[in-house]
Parts: sequence; C-alpha cells; structure tokens
Amino acid sequence: MMPRKTSGSVPIEGAAKAAGVGRFSYEGLDRVMHEKARLGILASLAANSEGLLFNDLKQLCALTDGNLSRHLRVLSEANLVEVWKGGKGTRQQTMYRLTSDGRDRFTQYISELERVVADAQVQRQTDGEKRKGRGLSGGWSPA
Repeated sequence: MMPRKTSGSVPIEGAAKAAGVGRFSYEGLDRVMHEKARLGILASLAANSEGLLFNDLKQLCALTDGNLSRHLRVLSEANLVEVWKGGKGTRQQTMYRLTSDGRDRFTQYISELERVVADAQVQRQTDGEKRKGRGLSGGWSPA
C-alpha cells in the first residue's frame, strides 16, 4: 500500500508523525482485551493463576451467565483463555485460566496502559505549566 501524499511530497503518515498527530493512538491497546468486561475477566484470571470456576468469575466480574459466556468465548477464540472441565461427584464444573500466551499478551497490554497513564501525566504537567495564571487563548472560556 502506497502512503497517501500531502499537497507536497511528504507522505501524510510522515507529516502527521512530525506534527505529533497520532501520538496518543497506542497500537498496543488490543481491542479484544480493551473491552471493560473482558479486561475484568483477564485481571481476575491473572490474579488467580490456578484458574477460576465459572461462578466465581461471574461473581468477581458482576456479569450474567450469558454475558460472561460470550466474553469467555471471545477470549478463548483469541487464545487468551483456556477452558477446563471437571468436578466432584456428579456435578461438572468449568474452570478458566489464562494461557501462557494470554498471560504474556495481558502483561504487554498492561505495560501499554501504563504508558498511556505516564503520557497523560506528562501532558497534564506540561499543560499545567503553560496555563499557570491564564485561561485558554483565543476567546475560550469555561462552559
């Protein structure tokens, strides 16, 4: 794929990068993990390396049976979560654990979130120093 061009000869991607556009796009924020319920499921499983039973996971994440099942299916299809069946006596139970790839990807995802927070803190400090003692320029006022 050829990069699109600006009116000059600098590709838009290069021009955007030079201008700082897209600086906060964070490619490492995996959409499969980024959804609130799935993030909660992954965090719960990361904190319980032996895995969690379906009902325990449902309670920790405050999800319905159907919601939890759907999110677990998505995570399983993405090879982030593995499913184990077993139980005591006649009652079968289902346990979920992070796969080793899932644990690695979740750790990378958390590192990316930490970068988001660090960038926001730096930007906040920079903005605070610029605005000390004055409002926004150009006729802007608080709503």
